[in-house]
Amino acid sequence: MFSVMEAFDVVILGAGAAGLMCAMTAGKRGRRVLLLDHAQRPGAKLLISGGGRCNFTNLEVTPERFLSGNPHFCKSALSRYTQLDFIGLVERHRIAYHEKALGQLFCDGSARQILTMLLGECAAASVDLRLGHEVVAVTRNDRYRIDTIRGSFSATAVVLATGGLSIPKLGATGFAYDAARRFGLAVTAPRPGLVPLKVTGEPLSICQSLSGVSVDAVVSCGRQSFRENILFTHRGLSGPAILQISSYWSEGDTLAIDLVPTLEAEKFLRERKRRRPKAELKSILAEVLPTRLAHVLAESAPHGVTMANLPDRTLTATAALLKQWQVRPSGTEGWPKAEVTVGGIDTTGLSSRTMEARSVPGLYIIGEAVDVTGWLGGYNFQWAWSSGWCAGQAV
Repeated sequence: MFSVMEAFDVVILGAGAAGLMCAMTAGKRGRRVLLLDHAQRPGAKLLISGGGRCNFTNLEVTPERFLSGNPHFCKSALSRYTQLDFIGLVERHRIAYHEKALGQLFCDGSARQILTMLLGECAAASVDLRLGHEVVAVTRNDRYRIDTIRGSFSATAVVLATGGLSIPKLGATGFAYDAARRFGLAVTAPRPGLVPLKVTGEPLSICQSLSGVSVDAVVSCGRQSFRENILFTHRGLSGPAILQISSYWSEGDTLAIDLVPTLEAEKFLRERKRRRPKAELKSILAEVLPTRLAHVLAESAPHGVTMANLPDRTLTATAALLKQWQVRPSGTEGWPKAEVTVGGIDTTGLSSRTMEARSVPGLYIIGEAVDVTGWLGGYNFQWAWSSGWCAGQAV
């Protein structure tokens, strides 16, 4: 039966960042590679990343900046194909880039430059890219059989690079999880990551009144903290610090938010009481916070009452609010707004060196489909490059 089908050494399912990297790497080794995607265009998520400029990696990639049921799993891949390796590829293609805050690297121009680079590398490696091929079944006998709505193919190896559940409007599905389960692999329940958080009740009223206001803050959940901007929205909280902490947040958890991370709040307020006794609390807070936020936080102090007439207990309570604003989110904004998937195919069943399933020879799983999730700032792309390269070296 296989003799009437097109035969390949490896079929890669998913023409996103990880799939493209795997395909070009395997193709360069002389493997006959078929790269399939159900979409009509490759790299949809890549093109919208970084505001259209593609935050393609980070200068400070370390294993500690990835979440996984096994925090050691990502170490091998990240050390074998590093951020410097990918930067070298970008430089060889003469793509201009710049560093933003916290080691984040972006194209000076468009994210399309990165996609064009990857497609060019695939073409040079004779990768056979076919779009609009929705896969309906993957089975294994002596070889793998991949059935699509536009024909069937056979291969000695299959790579699942179809991503997770984030941003369904770009074509995200649970295909990789379903396929992995059919081959007996475990899946850690996926949940939205790098996603805005929703609130209810009084915190929602506060957030709605401040919608559009952004402030530098430290956001903590349990032992994990991030210092970046937070953004008040009409549904709750967003901004880089919130997106970061969302990957660590679970339902029922309370966030502690320090709205003045560089300030000894109570010392500051007592000092201002001495130096500006005729000022109102809202004016004092506006020295260190956006005006709208300062006015909302000062609402506990009676209107028209000066600093000189505020009791010290009010200053102490205000300082505690500034340094430890407690917020219990009611949920996330879900898959449509999540940048990544937390959880995925359990790493226990995979080789950390090759990404091959231990119990299913010839089956490889890479990228966002795996239970490895990076921080905001280029880390998830680096995982795609590293895991894709490792599988491409092995298939």
